[in-house]
Amino acid sequence: MLSNSIYEFLLELRENNNRDWFHANKKKYDKAKKDFELFVELSIEQIKVIDPDLSGLNAKDCIFRIFRDVRFSENKQPYKTHFGAFLSKNGRKSKYGGYYIHIEPGGSFLGGGCYMPAPNVLKAIREEIFHNPLEFQEIITNKEFSSHFPEMYGEKLKTAPRGYPKDFEYIDLLNFKNYAVGKMVPDRIVLSEQFSDEILECFTSLRTLNTYLNEILADL
Repeated sequence: MLSNSIYEFLLELRENNNRDWFHANKKKYDKAKKDFELFVELSIEQIKVIDPDLSGLNAKDCIFRIFRDVRFSENKQPYKTHFGAFLSKNGRKSKYGGYYIHIEPGGSFLGGGCYMPAPNVLKAIREEIFHNPLEFQEIITNKEFSSHFPEMYGEKLKTAPRGYPKDFEYIDLLNFKNYAVGKMVPDRIVLSEQFSDEILECFTSLRTLNTYLNEILADL
């Protein structure tokens, strides 16, 4: 079960997103971070049963830093107001598809796949779909999968990607900028014992997409 300390810290941080407050409340952050690491470790143990690629992974390899890079952003707040972890072979910087846990009061969600893939990764995925579109279509329209993830996450191109015919029958499958999905989870579930069951159920249905993506990316 997710510790209440995580939500409590993030709610306070949302109202006090500055370095002075953060340093004065470093102990609260350390506790929340430690509790999130423990939750992620438990989630890895849970998910590797359905996806052995997570074997040997540890939480610290998966968790994103809370510090924001504000150099090129109009938003100069120094800290993220959420905790996030990407569970994938080789951790959070992996090119492979994986499982994402996002904890944020009022905005928690579960997701995964390949988000913001590198150009060569995106090209490889599109090439495979172009030559065998029905396999991918079957995955994302599967009843169990679509009950959790009814649509792909993020923006789509308005026209065919460069190098592909505009009249391709399944051009919509090539227009995704991300091959990723997400599902919002209400706070009442996140802060209850049901959350672990929700994670296992969602990520079990997501496994087929990740397996598909990772077979494509294995040789890159």
